[in-house]
Amino acid sequence: MSSPVDGPYAWFRLGVCVVLGTVGSIGMWSIIVALPYVQAELGVDRASASMPYTMTMIGFGLGNVLVGRLVDRLGIMLPLMGAATALGSGFMLASSATTIWQLAAVQGVLIGIGTSAGFGPLIANISHWFRRRRGIAVAATASGNYLAGVIWPTLLQGWIETEGWRATYFGVGVFCIVAMVPLALLLRRSTPAEYAAPAMGGSAAPLPTHSLDLSPRALQAMLAVAGVGCCVAMSMPQVHLVAYCADLGYGVARGAEMLSLMLAGGIVSRLASGFLADYIGGVRTLLLGSVLQGLALLFYLPFDGLMSLYVISLMFGLAQGGIVPMYAVIVREYLPAREAGQRVGIVIMATLIGMALGGWMSGWIFDVTGSYHAAFLNGIAWNLLNVAIMASLLWRTRGPRAAAA
Repeated sequence: MSSPVDGPYAWFRLGVCVVLGTVGSIGMWSIIVALPYVQAELGVDRASASMPYTMTMIGFGLGNVLVGRLVDRLGIMLPLMGAATALGSGFMLASSATTIWQLAAVQGVLIGIGTSAGFGPLIANISHWFRRRRGIAVAATASGNYLAGVIWPTLLQGWIETEGWRATYFGVGVFCIVAMVPLALLLRRSTPAEYAAPAMGGSAAPLPTHSLDLSPRALQAMLAVAGVGCCVAMSMPQVHLVAYCADLGYGVARGAEMLSLMLAGGIVSRLASGFLADYIGGVRTLLLGSVLQGLALLFYLPFDGLMSLYVISLMFGLAQGGIVPMYAVIVREYLPAREAGQRVGIVIMATLIGMALGGWMSGWIFDVTGSYHAAFLNGIAWNLLNVAIMASLLWRTRGPRAAAA
């Protein structure tokens, strides 16, 4: 029987994964849109109002590791069903929170961990179903996260305006459970045997496609630090753009539109990066994206007009969208396939720690300085750390192996 890898079912599975990622990733974007309303209702400062987002990213990061380990052992279906239940229950419980710390706790434990299954674990699992087009498959699955960012902010903004953020949260919770559990059942087919279990008859397991003069542990650590750096930089516009536009007098709705435009650009960037990675590799593709992200951040410093911000937000999305999925591609290029769920989860957790740290840090810098100018400079500095690490990995790479994993 021929391998299902790269076959028609693999492409069907990819489509289901994109839909699941789009629905499940609402947990990342809902609190960004609700932030100004939560701050006003609960009477807290900007740094405190950013804490639910920070806790969401921490839970999201830990969930990528925990759920990733489960996916390596059980397959994707059961962990996804459990995550969908946690996500929906978290939204419903958060709708009754009376303090910012209650909201932050629910966002971190239930919404953050529940959302995680639709990103790193889903990406790691789909990587086993493709060989020739692994880069585009990983990027397309990761694009579900940004499709969510395009679709949900505008819809949630309108719903919050008419019904309030609490009713919106409760409705979202019901929708997540009803939509995600049936979709998870479509992924019940087991991972291809060559990646799910040791090869039979004493044959060797598939080798990574690239090598370098670093131990797996050292490479994992370098990728984790790089992930923190790029995502502290990335978080400044993504987390605070809506609030930034409100501060400039353009209104929350304009900020939500800019965020959607940014993430639409991110989808294009992710797909283009996946296509490019199939030809030049994950490290080169990530390095290119990181350099472009730093350049885009620079444009926020001199320009704050309404139309300028629309254009720069699109530029930023086109620059940074492909960065995070490339960590999964790099893991699959350099590290063992059967450890993909856990190892991708660790790197994704690091990127989300960067998002959480950057989201809080930018709010704190705003409270101290009264503007976001210094926060943009802070993001640029962290981005340079990522560029340095990726350049170092590129220098150490020995080249592709003859046989692909």
